[in-house]
Amino acid sequence: MLLLLAALTTLSAQVKFNPADQSITIDGKPFTTFHKGDDAGKPFLSPLRSASGKVVTRLFPMESIPGESRDHLHHRGLWFTYDDINGVKFWENDPSYKKGRIGRVVVRDSSWKGNTLTATMEWRDPEGKVLLVETRDTIFRADPALRVIDFRITLTAAVDVTFGDTKEGAFAIRLAENFTEKRGGKISDSEGRAGMANVWGKRSKWVDYSGEIDGEKLGVAIFDHPANPHHPTYWHARNYGLFSLNPFGQNSFDPSAPENIVKLKTGEKIAFHWRVVIHPGDAETGKLADLYKEFATSK
Repeated sequence: MLLLLAALTTLSAQVKFNPADQSITIDGKPFTTFHKGDDAGKPFLSPLRSASGKVVTRLFPMESIPGESRDHLHHRGLWFTYDDINGVKFWENDPSYKKGRIGRVVVRDSSWKGNTLTATMEWRDPEGKVLLVETRDTIFRADPALRVIDFRITLTAAVDVTFGDTKEGAFAIRLAENFTEKRGGKISDSEGRAGMANVWGKRSKWVDYSGEIDGEKLGVAIFDHPANPHHPTYWHARNYGLFSLNPFGQNSFDPSAPENIVKLKTGEKIAFHWRVVIHPGDAETGKLADLYKEFATSK
């Protein structure tokens, strides 16, 4: 395991970024693409691939693939938004939607250095007023078996803002059909629970989805860092492949708990650190407990 963790650092120099099409390759093989999302209402990464090159995210609505579900147009690859900021919807915010006050996240600038994509984004209400400024470092690492992405996100209030208590958010991925429970996929968490009925709306350090693609057992996990606000986070993990942690909602998951209303005054900040791991096997064979220990001690 120590050799594995060391490899995540030593192999990061093999991560390359193509500014022409915003694609990221690892060892010369396609991994993902950064979409600024001008036509989607938000930026996102899509598709995501395993070390063996298999696509682990749903391709709809960016592509039309036979056999894929076509629900939830706002579920695009891997993304981060939230659905109640001063009453503005940044989660259910596909440009085709008409219900509610629809906001959008606009990439103001981005740059690449080493193995890190740094972007500054503005969360704008329907009138174009900036509510939040987001700075995001997306750090890509790999070894022969793993694909690892760290997200270091800081939100700065451009005006006084209130994050309402809703289940609709926040840091999320929409997985390929073979990860869904109806296709034999498995949802598990750090507390030993399994299945949507036992994982959804619970708090845990990490959640993992595993499934089989073209004969290979693969898993996708999201880690919540212990330093994050509201850790361990609640999980909005659905059996149809939506996989999301939510550091803002509380009463919407647990009606016996009080509402978690987060307020930031102009200029105040809130910061998060999350990790996505694409691994062979399931949570146990992928040694997620060991990988999480390493993540939890990182700064």
